[in-house]
Formats: sequence, structure tokens, C-alpha cells
Amino acid sequence: MRRYSISMKVFVLFCCLWAVIVEAEYLKYKDPKQPMVTRIKDLMKRMTLEEKIGQMTQIERKVASVDVMKQYFIGSVLSGGGSVPAPKASAEDWINMVNDIQKAALSTRLGIPMIYGIDAVHGHNNVYNATIFPHNIGLATALEVRATGIPYAFAPCIAVCRDPRWGRCYESYSEDHKIVRTMTEIIPGLQGDLPANSRKGVPFVGGKSNVAACAKHFVGDGGTVRGIDENNTVINSNGLYGIHMPAYYDSIIKGVSTVMVSYSSWNGVKMHAHRDLVTGFLKGKLNFRGFVISDWQGIDRITSPPHDNYTYSVQAGVSAGIDMVMVPNNYTEFIDTLTQLVKDNVIPMSRIDDAVKRILRVKFTMGLFENPLADLSLVNQLGSQEHRELAREAVRKSLVLLKNGKSASQPLLPLPKKTPKILVAGSHADNLGYQCGGWTIEWQGAAGNDLTVGTTILSAIKKTVDPSTQVVSQQNPDANFVKSNEFDYAIVVVGEVPYAEMFGDSPNLTITDPGPSTINNVCGAVKCVVVVASGRPVVLEPYVDKIDALVAAWLPGTEGQGVTDVLFGDYGFTGKLARTWFKSVDQLPMNVGDRHYDPLFPFGFGLTTQPVKMN
Repeated sequence: MRRYSISMKVFVLFCCLWAVIVEAEYLKYKDPKQPMVTRIKDLMKRMTLEEKIGQMTQIERKVASVDVMKQYFIGSVLSGGGSVPAPKASAEDWINMVNDIQKAALSTRLGIPMIYGIDAVHGHNNVYNATIFPHNIGLATALEVRATGIPYAFAPCIAVCRDPRWGRCYESYSEDHKIVRTMTEIIPGLQGDLPANSRKGVPFVGGKSNVAACAKHFVGDGGTVRGIDENNTVINSNGLYGIHMPAYYDSIIKGVSTVMVSYSSWNGVKMHAHRDLVTGFLKGKLNFRGFVISDWQGIDRITSPPHDNYTYSVQAGVSAGIDMVMVPNNYTEFIDTLTQLVKDNVIPMSRIDDAVKRILRVKFTMGLFENPLADLSLVNQLGSQEHRELAREAVRKSLVLLKNGKSASQPLLPLPKKTPKILVAGSHADNLGYQCGGWTIEWQGAAGNDLTVGTTILSAIKKTVDPSTQVVSQQNPDANFVKSNEFDYAIVVVGEVPYAEMFGDSPNLTITDPGPSTINNVCGAVKCVVVVASGRPVVLEPYVDKIDALVAAWLPGTEGQGVTDVLFGDYGFTGKLARTWFKSVDQLPMNVGDRHYDPLFPFGFGLTTQPVKMN
């Protein structure tokens, strides 16, 4: 009897082991040799409703504890603007944080890796010591994001800003959709070049030095009435499809992995609830096969006031075709609400399966199942000299020379490097934070020179001029000081203070005080070049006649030497205006091609200079 009992135990143990082996053999989703369709199908048939809804949930890193990741099967985590593991955190600090969260995701029953996303909109802008570019430069941004262990960037913004009063205008490449379409070339810069045999609409990410991209904000975010952020875009179908939609065609053809929905409305209907555009057009007509993600609390804002009827918001957003919801904090409320809506047959299981299939497709494409954890192999890419040189090149190529001399026969630029004494004035001359603008370390950006590593315009001037040239720096000198010092010329750097999103909405678009008085005091007394550091065209008409030379520097980022490269003639000015420079805000909105087009400087304008030959 006892022998029989031992035999039975052995038999049961053998059966259990065999079951484990069989189970392991049939985990097709873990086999990279299997076709992706097979892997997705195999994984999805194993997933419970809880695991599927977990994949659709994106939460902020501050609430992404190990227990939360495990208990709710969370599919994605993000850093909001300014959300960092520690002040001045290193690449290693970032990698350790991301890997800790990933290990929690991998320890769940099915071991589905989470995807970590971040706003890297002009370089890896949340991260100390990262290169901050004047505009998105795809490849270097991808490397710097990957250097910190993050595989997903919420970029590019392919908005077509039709009114500079909008606080996100600097995130838009142009008022002209043709330029914005051209700039979707950043997508292969971020994700890698699409293989020749790729199917249209299928997401692509090239490897461990690339990141998944996100075309945003779908659609019409740059066309709101009076440029009010998150507001209503009032335009007919021809306008929407002809101006705001074309860059999405290009993004999808280039294999963009994700699309983020806009807070704004089209003719009164919130985009987060717009099934016809999200499911009907984007997924149906354009055949987009990646996943659609909401903006931060985007579904909450379907109602006014936000979060007023959360059950309705979840139903409307998910039914519209949103696959992943950037919750980002109240994840239990979202999960419980969506679960109940499915159990009550309000949202069909087919909609959940479509969302999860799309999310898994991107994760498999990225190689997250094979390489879920980041390593230290790219840490030296963060803020590397090569990337800083690339950013410096982008600065000098994006600067636009609007005026050069009070008469064409007497140009002021390029400036001589060797001269007895020069004045550098203005609130923006020695302020790295002002130079970089919003979305830099903090969501709203910050003032001062200690927020990250870089070169201010004043420092760049001092490095560029001849050692015998005396550089006098004063932020807001009075006219007597300027007259009595006999300066050979002055460089005045003024502009806007940093802002992001709705905090940048501006009905008047004026230069920040004391900028106007600095221009009047300095340019009334000595030959001057005014450099304007701003996210968009600002009011300049009252000062233009006083100014000898005028440069639009936009928000140049950390590499101030790109400004001095062209001021002093090491390189020539080549940049052209990608948006109309108005005379008065009363003219707005005014875009190239409009009937009553009367700008201060027209779209496409930009004077050129020749580089100075070195002896």
C-alpha cells in the first residue's frame, strides 16, 4: 500500500512537471522566431479582462510602485513634465528607476513588459545635462532618451499653428502644412528608417538606439479660435483635412508607432470623444495600426467641468477609439470604471481586444519582450559633445536675420570680433532658462543658469570675440550709461519668459519687460543688433526703426554659441521665417495666402550674410 502511495506521488509529480514543460513549450508569445500575429494571438488568449485593461492604463511614475504594477498589470508608465527620479538625476539614476518599474511588470503572471514614455520635445528636456535643441532633432533625441533607459517619446508635435497667440506655437514647425509635412522626417530620426518592404500604417521601431514616436495632437490643435489652448477649432472639412490632417498621412506612411489625441474640439465636438475621426478616419481610412493614446487626463476633460461624469468620459473616450489612457494618477478609478462598463456590455469586448492588440503590436515591434531592461551602454550619449555640436548647427541654421543695417549699403552684421569695447544688454543675454523656454527640466521651464548644463549667449560672445575686446554686460542700462561709455556696438538680447501650454496663451504678444525700454535706451545711443529669443513672432513694429540689425533666435536651447556663430560671421545667416511676422495683434489670425496679408516680415523672409573668410 505504501509503495503504491509513493508511486502515485511520483506519478502526480511527473504529471505536474510535464504540464509545466508543455505550458513552457506553448508560450509562443515569448518566442521571437514566431510571426508577430501568432505571438499577439497567443498572448491575448491567455489574458484576463483585468490584464487587458491593465495594458490600456498609463500611470505617472510617482504612483508606479512595485505593488501597483503587479496588482493592476499596468501596461505603461510616464514622466510628466518635470517628473524626475531626483533633482539633477544622472542617466544611471533614470535607468535604475525605469528598470525597477519594469522588473515589477515582468514579475506578473504573463510577464508583459511595460512601456515607459516621456515628453522629449526639444531634446531629452526633462533630464539634467541633456542637449536642449532649438527644434526636434530626431536621431540625437532618440539616443539621449534611450541613454536613460526610456524607449518612448511623446514627439513630434505636428500641429499647424495658425495663430501665434497659442501657447504651444513653439511646438509647431510652421503655419504652413507643407513645412510640417516635411518635418515628419523626424519620425524615422526617432524610430529608425523604415524597411523597404514595410506595410503602410504598421508601426516600426528600429532597435535599441531608437524610440517609439508619437504624432500629436490629433487633430486641429493649432487652429483653435484666438489661439486659446485646448479650445475649439472652427473650420470646415476642407480646412481640417487640407491644413491640419496632411502631416498625419505622412506620419503613418513613415511607420509612427502612436498617435496622441488633442484636448481641443472640432466644431464643438471634443477630439477625445470623436469616434468618426479617431476610429473612422485615423484607424479606418488611414489604416493606422499602432495605438492611440489620450493626453494627460484627456478623457476627464471630455466633460466641462473636467471629471464631472467620469463614467461617461471613459465610455466616450474608449468608444471613440482611444487605446491607452494617460490616466495618470487615479488609476483605480479608471480601471474599476472601464471594467464595469465592459461587464455591463456598454463597451464591447471587441473594443478592448482591438486596443490591447495595438498596444502589444507596438511592444513586440520595439523588441520589449526580448530586451525589456535598459543597460548602461548609451549613458555617454547624454549631453555628448557630438549632440551639442549638432544642436549648435541647428541653432545657427534656424536663426532668421530680419534686418541688417539702416540701409542695405551699410550692413551691421557680421560684427567684428576685434574692437575696443562692446555692450551686451537685455534680460535674455545671460539666462540659460530663458534661452531654452518651456518644457525644460520643469514643465513650465525656469529662469537662471543652474537648471541644466549649457552656454548662454553672453558666455558665447565672450568666447568668440578677440581677447583684447572688452565686453561690458548690463541687463538694463540707462541711456546715459550707454552714451557715456563710447561702445563700438551693442548686442541686446530680449524676448519672452518660459511658458508651456495654456500658460503661454497671450492676447498681446509683447516682449517681456524691461525688454522694450532696454531696446530704446541702447539702440537710441549706439549701433545695435537686437536678438529676440521667443517661441513665436512678437510685437516688434514700434522698435524696428531704432534697431540697426534684428535677429529672430526663437528658443535656441543650451547651445548659445550657435547664435554667435552667425552674429560674428563664422557662418552666414541662411534661415527663413516658417511663420508670418505680424505688425499688430489686431491682424491675427493672419497666415500666408490670406486675402488681407500685410505682415511686418512675410512668411519665407530671411536676409542672408556670407561667412567672413579667416586670415
